[in-house]
Amino acid sequence: MPPEPDAVEPGAAVPDRARSDACPGALRLHTADDGALARVRLPGGLLTECQALAMADAAEALGDARLEITSRGNVQLRGLASDCGGELAERLRAAGLLPSDTHERVRNIVASPGPGAGPAEGSADVRAWARALDAALCASPWATGLSGKFLFALDDGRGDVAALDADVTLIAGPAGTALLRLGRAATARPVPAGRAVAAALDAAREFLDAQRAAGLRAWHLRELPDLLPPGPLPLPPSAGTRPPLGALPGGGLHVGLRFGVATAGQWRALVDAAEGELRLTPWRGVVLPGAPAGRLPALAAAGFRTGAGAAAGTAWDGASACTGLPGCAKSRSDVRADAARALDEAPALDGTRVPDEGAALLPVHWSGCERRCGHPAGRRVDVLATGEGYRVAVTGGPQGRDTAVEVTNEQMAAAVAAARRTT
Repeated sequence: MPPEPDAVEPGAAVPDRARSDACPGALRLHTADDGALARVRLPGGLLTECQALAMADAAEALGDARLEITSRGNVQLRGLASDCGGELAERLRAAGLLPSDTHERVRNIVASPGPGAGPAEGSADVRAWARALDAALCASPWATGLSGKFLFALDDGRGDVAALDADVTLIAGPAGTALLRLGRAATARPVPAGRAVAAALDAAREFLDAQRAAGLRAWHLRELPDLLPPGPLPLPPSAGTRPPLGALPGGGLHVGLRFGVATAGQWRALVDAAEGELRLTPWRGVVLPGAPAGRLPALAAAGFRTGAGAAAGTAWDGASACTGLPGCAKSRSDVRADAARALDEAPALDGTRVPDEGAALLPVHWSGCERRCGHPAGRRVDVLATGEGYRVAVTGGPQGRDTAVEVTNEQMAAAVAAARRTT
């Protein structure tokens, strides 16, 4: 799929963004080696049961009967026929998943998926923010000028999605107030109660206006970090902790999938367990806020990672990979198959289990080529296919790229496990 470029390092030249980005959507399909690909935006990762079933039906009728959760909590359908665009659009409209043909690619909104409103008393319900921001975007003609990669993050105060380096981040505060962060700024703008969604929308428009006035073109705020004035307030400390797998303290369940890929049958098992809304996460998992803990065994039997038994605390926590071969012609390897073998081998490498999600394990991402599609934000282990093996490095942090190690497929599991324990 079209790549998400690496961050622009300080002092580096601004990328040439004269052309429009090539991000696929629900109406603009991308041609891959395994057929056409559609990306359906789900602001806040929110899905009703009926919408989730409509997605499974579309995957079976038009594609390869699989659904893939992306690093922004959206869904991709693959293996589509090149002429199925009209029927797919009709199905999505009927399910309420395509509210605007003109704005469908700019509806990029991630939100904290936890059942509660956050740890701070009186903090905002970010699900309401997500719905209101989506409606406001679709009602704003100027918003079509945003790239299909421009991202809004709505954090309920626990710091989970604030760690994703979005272009515009809202962090909920007490009594409906918020902090507004622009790109990777270390400070934020204060937002009074009732103005959070408007402030996020104003920041996006301010970015478009400022780059137009400067005669520049960018897809992300981080590409032009000096274009907008920073906020005056320091950001609160954040651990960036994602919800644990299994039963959540505030109620509901959180389950994971290997590389975010589910069959249509697995997808329907999610709906059966949901008992209400589904919330897809940017960590390629699903939160079921209405589901009781008694549903976990059935979900584990369906192939979901539930944080219990053999699936608990394994190297799969925080692991992701691009599509690789055979779906992408640019890939040098079947990276998901190679990554799966390395991850399955990792827990037994030193006779101990890899720590669980709460431990200091670096995320790891496998890439089939230098585009590194779908890689997570921040410091991570970067595993790049070379055609003769893999190059393993720790990258994405303030220290820049560490020394890379060239390994064979047989050496990869040990090299990745060691790199993930780097502090």
